Amino acid sequence: MVFMFKFSKTFRNHVKSESVETEDECLSTLVKDDIFVEKAISNAEYVSMNENETDYENLLKSDQALVRKLDLHMFPLMCLTCAVQFMDKVAIASSSVMGLRDDLDVHDNLYSWIGSAFYFGYLIMHMGPVQLIFQKNKYMAKTLSLFIVLWGVLSCCQVSSNISYSSFMTLRVLIGCAESVVTPCFTIITSQYWKPEEQFTRISIWFGMNGLGSIVLNSIAYGIFIRKKIYLITAWKILFLIIGSMAMLTGLVFFFWIPDDPSNALFLSEQEKRLVYLRVTGNDKATETPMFKTNQINEALRDPRTWLYFFFTVTANIPNGGISNFLNILLEGDFGYSTEDSLLMSLPTGAVEFVGCPLFGVLAYMAASRKVFFWKYRLSWAIFGAVLSLLASCLLAYSGNNKNAKLTGAFLWYISPISFICVLSNISANTQGYTKKWAVSSINLVAFAAANVAGPQCFIDKQAPTYQGAKTSLVVCYCLMIGILTVIFCLNAIENRRRDKNQTNELSNMLCYDGIIDLTDFENPNFRYTL
Repeated sequence: MVFMFKFSKTFRNHVKSESVETEDECLSTLVKDDIFVEKAISNAEYVSMNENETDYENLLKSDQALVRKLDLHMFPLMCLTCAVQFMDKVAIASSSVMGLRDDLDVHDNLYSWIGSAFYFGYLIMHMGPVQLIFQKNKYMAKTLSLFIVLWGVLSCCQVSSNISYSSFMTLRVLIGCAESVVTPCFTIITSQYWKPEEQFTRISIWFGMNGLGSIVLNSIAYGIFIRKKIYLITAWKILFLIIGSMAMLTGLVFFFWIPDDPSNALFLSEQEKRLVYLRVTGNDKATETPMFKTNQINEALRDPRTWLYFFFTVTANIPNGGISNFLNILLEGDFGYSTEDSLLMSLPTGAVEFVGCPLFGVLAYMAASRKVFFWKYRLSWAIFGAVLSLLASCLLAYSGNNKNAKLTGAFLWYISPISFICVLSNISANTQGYTKKWAVSSINLVAFAAANVAGPQCFIDKQAPTYQGAKTSLVVCYCLMIGILTVIFCLNAIENRRRDKNQTNELSNMLCYDGIIDLTDFENPNFRYTL
């Protein structure tokens, strides 16, 4: 990796001196390292195969087989981890009607702070610690697995017989710290193994596992609650004990199976490892090196997309922070269901997310493959998801005493993550440069945490049981979200058109090996933003 940084600097100086006239001269002048020679030759082989139809067909078959292998060996465990993580998040909502509020003597707005406490941990970690831990870490997957095990241990600590409100809050903050590393690491892992056009579908699927987690969690919660008299400890504590045990087991399996990078994947041959590298360096994207670069931080701060992502995430996750913690309370208080029925009525919400998010991901991929007008763009699906979320929020907020309409809104709302998934994949595909990608992702995750902290605070105790003010805030957030997504779409489209107009052959030749250098999307004129 040090060599990659030195090569990047040397190559840029060489380009500025305009001493490189051909790709052969570029290679002979600059290539001094065996590793780079191997990668350069591999790229040359890849290009030459494209020139031969038979070889190209063989390469295509190998590529498809490799994708299936990656999906089979890595994806199930990633999906399981996401499901267990979401089980922990929605467990608070289920526990709220299973005795948690009475046992912890929660009154007035204290319950809202329990929902916020988890995301305080998220916020703390993404203000710097996550970047320090992972940016230069060669063992990202191993470190992530240790955090998963830690979160499981902390979750089990919540079943202490003498736990108080303050100690429970402390544990929720620490669990938020441990879980905060999962989403950014999964986004990086996805970008290491799958092409940009494949990432959206994969992120949709592992994000959709939140729905599976919700289904499993509420099924377990219902089974525990209706038999609560036979247990020696409170029903809601058993729920956290189960979740903690699952997290620890998942973390241990993750440690031994998920590789830190493609080069040490046990399930890949040497040829497949090389092909993984080749397939993810398309679209003239620079291979990213774990070197801290101040200029990339500065670029991230002045990139308008960074702040559009930030404000989008705020509008997307204020509703998320509120509904995910208060749904069961709404079902019991506002909708009039019993505790048992409120747990059962949470199952369809998980089913909507479990089916809806992957379905939208597959439909978006099919539309992109067939180049369907407007729908071939990811951001088009993000806007569509935001419109559906706005409709769901209106049904939830303004249906009066019509319980069926409000219930439809509550169920339909769980399709809302599709917009957030689109933006996550947009950040991964459109932000180039290792340091810049971490910076933009970190700023976005700070917004994610802050918005989820604020979300439960919209549910003011004196507005119970309808919480009309909180419902109205959902409508406002989704109106703003639609506008922000439209601006991102137009900004990327205009910039792509400008780059197409200014593109020159000479510039393309000078950057013949930009797939090897850690360039940002601003620095690489061959780069085109994904819409």
